[in-house]
Amino acid sequence: MRILLASLQGSSPAADVPVAAMVVLDDQILATATNEREQRNSILAHAEILALERSAALRGDWNLSGATLYVTLEPCAMCAGAILQSHIARVVFGAYDIKSGALGSRYLINTANLEIVGGVLEQECSQVLTEFFGSRR
Repeated sequence: MRILLASLQGSSPAADVPVAAMVVLDDQILATATNEREQRNSILAHAEILALERSAALRGDWNLSGATLYVTLEPCAMCAGAILQSHIARVVFGAYDIKSGALGSRYLINTANLEIVGGVLEQECSQVLTEFFGSRR
């Protein structure tokens, strides 16, 4: 999670919401990503989706069984669906998202096969978002 938080340092207030994601398999980082919705003008360019796509491209296989997805904010419903479709084994996230979190806060999109660990470095992850939205007001 600290790797992801470091990747968000220096984010511009005019940039995307500072969320970062990373896919790890067999103790190796396959891919990292940050939100690029504003940059790409794309609804789908969430950090989780981009990290999953990059990992699948690297492996030449969309099936990411056994991998762990780390993300600084609880995934939304769209991302939770992509996580399930990719067969990720475990999701570890920092800040809870009570407005649209889909791994337990607002919704629970899960199967018995997905391990969910929330609240890892929660305060630090939440602080990045608080500072971002504070600078936009």
